[in-house]
Amino acid sequence: MLLKDKVAIITGAASGIGRKIAETFAKEGAKVVIADINIDQANTAAKEIESQFGQKALGVKMDVTNESEVNTGVEKAIQTLGSIDILVSNAGIQHIDPIDQLAFADWKKLLAIHLDGAFLTTRASLLSMYKSGRGGCIIYMGSVHSKEASPLKAPYVTSKHGLLGLCKVVAKEGAKHNVRANVICPGYVKTPLVEKQIPEQAKELGISEEDVIKKVMLKDTVDGEFTTTADVADVALFFASFRSNALTGQSLVVSHGWFME
Repeated sequence: MLLKDKVAIITGAASGIGRKIAETFAKEGAKVVIADINIDQANTAAKEIESQFGQKALGVKMDVTNESEVNTGVEKAIQTLGSIDILVSNAGIQHIDPIDQLAFADWKKLLAIHLDGAFLTTRASLLSMYKSGRGGCIIYMGSVHSKEASPLKAPYVTSKHGLLGLCKVVAKEGAKHNVRANVICPGYVKTPLVEKQIPEQAKELGISEEDVIKKVMLKDTVDGEFTTTADVADVALFFASFRSNALTGQSLVVSHGWFME
């Protein structure tokens, strides 16, 4: 097992990409912390993962923009399962609006979840990783929008670009403590977050939902396919199980060729 006896905390893990990462990590021997703003869904996911994979799983309530909740959730994870070895900063939302119609409150909310949340969970996890002497791995959920821009998504694109900078600083500072940091940059994954965008973009652009999928979301992929949660989870496992500091401060795009470097 690639992650035997490791403890991983995954934010936004009650569903979607985070849930799939938690399942993949548990399958590889990790104890997983399902950190989510919806505690009922987090507890349900933890119970199902324990039952399916035989690994300890813990649900914790965590609004990643709330400093107290983040610190309390991480401390509960440490007290229950031991030191944090892996953080996957995955919690996120989307908002569709042109800049001239974008409310400042919506801008601030999205940046708070993506950037403040990444900072707060990183800081809390680093304190444990540094103290334990075991090192660790931090994985940020970026996006192709960490590299590229799309209309109607100013706060999302801005925040996802920002994660690249945070990751690089964490990689520099964490190296002496054997802590690595990397970013996953998925293309469109058909989760509720993306499904919600389809009618929103259709209305804003004045086109059909089918055209949003084919001519906006997937038009630049090599095969017209959505990235899957399993695709993203496989990359997370690769980062989490890498055995040295040779791979740190990097980003990996998984997008069916939508964006190529």
